[in-house]
Amino acid sequence: MASVKLRSVGNSVGVVFPKELLTRLGLREGDTLNVVETSDGFRLTRADPDFERQMDVAREVMRRRRTVLRELAK
Repeated sequence: MASVKLRSVGNSVGVVFPKELLTRLGLREGDTLNVVETSDGFRLTRADPDFERQMDVAREVMRRRRTVLRELAK
């Protein structure tokens, strides 16, 4: 288990990961992580660009077909 620190970054707060942990996880500055709340805290996962593109398409379909989806949900 690794400990990380929260630090002030301008008007926000950032997480500082130890270099050894970044190397072990294959992460580098600029990578995007997703935060998922769980019953006992939260989980960080590496963002998947393919998944994000698929979700964008799904959101667009849901927006365009909102009426049909409402009818199907009845």
